[in-house]
Amino acid sequence: MAEKKSEKIIGIDLGTTNSCVAVMEADEPVVIASQEGGRTTPSIVAFSDKGEMLVGDPAKRQAVVNSQNTVNSIKRVMGRRYTEAAVAEAKKKVSYELIQDSEGR
Repeated sequence: MAEKKSEKIIGIDLGTTNSCVAVMEADEPVVIASQEGGRTTPSIVAFSDKGEMLVGDPAKRQAVVNSQNTVNSIKRVMGRRYTEAAVAEAKKKVSYELIQDSEGR
């Protein structure tokens, strides 16, 4: 007898400010709560001076004291060429450094 595989369907809403993840259970979407119990998670990632990565609310809470290592509003420039006007505008507004990769993005 062939083994039936269980497949999960996951949906991700990657927002500029907040993100949300849901999984289909019994033909209904169920939002996966954050570690803090929220239905959405701030779209923020930070790196501490100890190399620890913080995501969501913990990253947001420390943003004021660690702004150069806290990445937010990155969706606005994802996939864009480094030379595009949107990237130049973003560089003026964010506290972290935006650098060009080997493919010009």
